Amino acid sequence: KEWMLKVYFCFFSPQVLLLACAEDLECVPGFQQKVFYIEKPFEFTEDQLVLNLKFDDCQGNNKLNFEVSNPDFIVELDGNLVALKNVSEAGRALFVHARSEHAEDMAEIFILEANEKRGALKEILKLEGNLGIPRQKRAILATPILIPENQRPPFPRLVGKVIRSEGTEGVKFWLSGKGVDQDPKGIFRINEMNGDVSVTRTLDREAIANYELEVEVVDMNGKTIDGPERLDILVIDQNDNRPMFKEGPYVGHVMEGSATGTTVMRMAAFDADDASTDNALLRYNILRQTPTKPSPNMFYIDPEKGDIVTVVSPALLDRETMESPKYELVIEAKDMGGMDVGLTGTATATILIDDKNDHAPEFTKKEFQATVKEGVTGVIVNLTVGDRDDPATGAWRAVYSIINGNPGQSFEIHTNPQTNEGMLSVVKPLDYEISAFHTLLIKVENEDPLIPDIAYGPSSTATVQITVEDVNEGPVFHPNPMAVTKQENIPVGSVVLTVNATDPDTLQHQTIRYSVYKDPAGWLEIHPTNGTVGTTAVLDRESPFVHNNVYTALFLAIDSGNPPATGTGTLHITLEDVNDNVPSLYPTLAKVCDDAKDLRVVVLGASDKDLHPNTDPFKFELSKQSGPEKLWRINRLNNTHAQVILLQNLKKANYNIPISVTDSGKPPLTNTTELRLQVCTCKKSKMDCSASDALHISLTLILLSLLSLLCKSFA
Repeated sequence: KEWMLKVYFCFFSPQVLLLACAEDLECVPGFQQKVFYIEKPFEFTEDQLVLNLKFDDCQGNNKLNFEVSNPDFIVELDGNLVALKNVSEAGRALFVHARSEHAEDMAEIFILEANEKRGALKEILKLEGNLGIPRQKRAILATPILIPENQRPPFPRLVGKVIRSEGTEGVKFWLSGKGVDQDPKGIFRINEMNGDVSVTRTLDREAIANYELEVEVVDMNGKTIDGPERLDILVIDQNDNRPMFKEGPYVGHVMEGSATGTTVMRMAAFDADDASTDNALLRYNILRQTPTKPSPNMFYIDPEKGDIVTVVSPALLDRETMESPKYELVIEAKDMGGMDVGLTGTATATILIDDKNDHAPEFTKKEFQATVKEGVTGVIVNLTVGDRDDPATGAWRAVYSIINGNPGQSFEIHTNPQTNEGMLSVVKPLDYEISAFHTLLIKVENEDPLIPDIAYGPSSTATVQITVEDVNEGPVFHPNPMAVTKQENIPVGSVVLTVNATDPDTLQHQTIRYSVYKDPAGWLEIHPTNGTVGTTAVLDRESPFVHNNVYTALFLAIDSGNPPATGTGTLHITLEDVNDNVPSLYPTLAKVCDDAKDLRVVVLGASDKDLHPNTDPFKFELSKQSGPEKLWRINRLNNTHAQVILLQNLKKANYNIPISVTDSGKPPLTNTTELRLQVCTCKKSKMDCSASDALHISLTLILLSLLSLLCKSFA
């Protein structure tokens, strides 16, 4: 019981956190206490004793040396930590490194506000209840073990002890959990006989910050006697990670002329060390600025937040007067709250000074000259301007407008996107005879509006003087095209019409001569001086040169200029139809079997090249049949078709049947056509029309032969 009270007292000493009293443990090289919590005073005064550190390498502490992370403090050879001067701000932690011939170790002193001491201790130990206070009823005392990361060999290294209140005779200690028999295996082990806990290798807090193990007491047969009890091993952070900038590239923009203190961008670095310690407490600083003009300190960075702000006056933040609108800042992030012992990381911040429209565009001269021939369109002159703003922005790009002198909208102006020049164009041909000179007033502005205290001045307008040159223009037909309606077949030499062409060059008093340009059928002629068009051949509506009843010809009007100019006129002649085409009959051949039961031989059709009413209805008739008996007849089916019918079966032979067809014109026209009828032998669906028994000649042919003979005899 007396021993238990000692452990209880030692554990709750105001500044000491031990696994057990030193007198109850074997000598462990290093600081006998590694972690301290002290309440922050108003000020650490010069030569003030802060606390006493006990370091023992278990071999006499030969050549013992101490180093403190804050140069305002020192550890004397007797272990007393004192301030070298009055210090009002020492950060949140001090780190003391001790080294002798045989051992080295690190101690951490956390400086806490009065109201956070108890909470910080809870967080470090991760205990919510009794803070690991051993109860008398417990047989196993397994207080938390704190181990600094990055310890150097030799290993294994004794780091703590598990105590059994009822002694260790006849029993063994058994340790398990992550880091022992679970991955990563073999980091910790326990002396089965006395409960000494050792670490076998260097620990990395950034990989694993704490280990939750279980310890048991078993008999020699492995049967559990006591436990399991939880054993927490906490890895104490050391400053072994540099700050890193991970989110680059870092590019910020600020408008020229911005007010002093304008925030440009934020730089944020990451430190893998414990965020609750100064190991990850970052401070920012600008190491270098390029270029250094107009001021070497154009920007400032908030040491805690990392915000970069402007610190020069708006007048110095003038993009047009800067050596370069791009600044590069080398930013340093240092941990340990920016102390000299802190680790650093750097990154480059690029800051671009953005242009605003604080310069109006100005024409390079007040008046521009241009010359253009009448009747020509296109660009006639390029207007040049200057603008000091950024060429890549709307503050530089020009927008031109014609504000006077363009009532007929004959001119347009557009911006050349490469040169920013104004391209003045003629979009409607100019007429010298109407106006030989034009004066335009042009205005230039920017795509972006000017800032409020800047306005467009007189240099933002310019005059363009345009001279129109006279050109010999070709004569113009009136009207064009010309149209006239005529009957086909009018007499050769008939007048179709008289064309009229005038010369636009009224000031030149030129004469005009006419000629035929295109006359596909060769039907027309034109008088060279008075323009009368007459016919040289019969106009035929049914000609292949006529399309949809319209015949088209082209004529030229040529002036007497030097060189002469030509105008072209188009003439459309609509031809009215007359009945000048006889109807035609189809087909002209038919076949029938000599024993046919259906004596309807063939259906005949008629067509006519003329137009209605000079076509159908057609009248179909048979010429007079020879012989005592009539052999066939013709029946009208409709306006354009009729049917030939045999009145009896005929012998195998060839027959010619004269058929006349008459159109409905006034006067009507008749055409007689012979239908050749072949009477054939038909057997087994095969028709044989060869070797006719007799040749029957039509009555018409016989009559023609008789007339021929009579004529010869009279001759």
